[in-house]
Amino acid sequence: MSKNKSRPVLVRLLVLPVLLLLAVAVRYAWTALPIISGYSAKMACSCSFLAGRSLASVKAEELGSGPLRLASISRNDNDSSVTASVFGLARRKAIYRAGLGCTLVTGITETDIRKQPLPAFAAPVAADSNWWPAGDRLPDTLPAGVDRQRLNTAIGKAFQEKDTTHPVRTRAVLVVYRGQLVGEAYGDGYTASMPLLGWSMAKSITGALTGVLVKDGRLDPPAPAPVAAWRSAADGREKITLKDLLQQVSGLDFEEKYTKPTDATNMLYKAADMGGFAAARPLRDAPGSKFYYSSGNSNIIAGIVRQTVGEKEYYLFPQQRLFHPAGIRSMVLEPDANGTIVGSSYAFATARDWARFGLLYLNDGVCNGVRILPEGWVGQTVTPVPVAPMHEYGYQFWLNAGGRFPALPSDMYYADGYEGQYVVIIPSRNLVLVRLGQTAGEGFNFSAFVKSMLDALPSS
Repeated sequence: MSKNKSRPVLVRLLVLPVLLLLAVAVRYAWTALPIISGYSAKMACSCSFLAGRSLASVKAEELGSGPLRLASISRNDNDSSVTASVFGLARRKAIYRAGLGCTLVTGITETDIRKQPLPAFAAPVAADSNWWPAGDRLPDTLPAGVDRQRLNTAIGKAFQEKDTTHPVRTRAVLVVYRGQLVGEAYGDGYTASMPLLGWSMAKSITGALTGVLVKDGRLDPPAPAPVAAWRSAADGREKITLKDLLQQVSGLDFEEKYTKPTDATNMLYKAADMGGFAAARPLRDAPGSKFYYSSGNSNIIAGIVRQTVGEKEYYLFPQQRLFHPAGIRSMVLEPDANGTIVGSSYAFATARDWARFGLLYLNDGVCNGVRILPEGWVGQTVTPVPVAPMHEYGYQFWLNAGGRFPALPSDMYYADGYEGQYVVIIPSRNLVLVRLGQTAGEGFNFSAFVKSMLDALPSS
């Protein structure tokens, strides 16, 4: 073959890989960039307007690694919003509304979101003069057997930074023993009055809200889940019960991964109605037959809560029926663009209020002699899902019943959120632990943290 004839073939061989790479790049930009910018706008909005942090802090920590570093963010105090983009592309906006936190604008216009009718949220009530846990006043003495110095040493270990390239970034640690707040510490720039994101600990809040409605007789876990789209589906979804959703055994075909565009990321950063997005997924397994942890299930439950409560009372329902009776004053549940609380992921509260939530469960759903959760609800919550491989899940809480953490008590159960958010409840030790932070990957040793706290407290 002559050189002249071989040249076009060579050009085609060179051009084809370039075109393939270009196609991959375009596909990535089309699917991933809106998620990157959406996450960045939502995170920066919530952390700055709701938690009171600086954009520089958010950029350095929450948005400081991986593809998130590509995002540019800007805050607008005139309309209480944050806008993010990647190289000027995929521009996304999140807006702040008092009482509701931040909402990512997607699928519905900003104008329509701002037109959504909102109630007059009650201002937080200062309770510094009241004794813990009703207020923030603490006694000078500790329960018998508690060594303050030993406990403070154990707490301090949770803040140690041993590897600057993989920071732990613990922001708050609280220890509540025998109902008393015996240990508390905060990282630099974080305080007892700052609401912090719990990520998937919101699922446990969603479970509690469901419990309140069960107590009212308005929901029945063993009954088919009251999802309108499933009533005439005739494809198996009509058999999914509310209990299946609570236990993460719905059988829905939902991919819960965050390293690429998946059902979870598309739901959180592209869907206006997150519960509706998840409910539209087809069935993969028979309901009740397979455990698969899914944020979609929790957002379907959140939609059921809204439908059951009704629009008139919906936004005040968490405050009036759960938070305020439990002494929780700072908790904010953020909604999607459709106005439904994102029951899987978006709950902000101070560390002390996260601890109060744990105390509510430790005390069997009772606070100050008032039953908030139905009798037996906590027992059902900590009953393991039979099909979970290690009996590690109940009603929107993780369990240690099957020995997932062999060094820790088997009666331990806990709310668990992305990047190391924990509310740990250990009835046999009369203990509630809270850890809030921003630790990438598996960088925070949960088992060692809990063990160190147990070792620093009386064994009985």
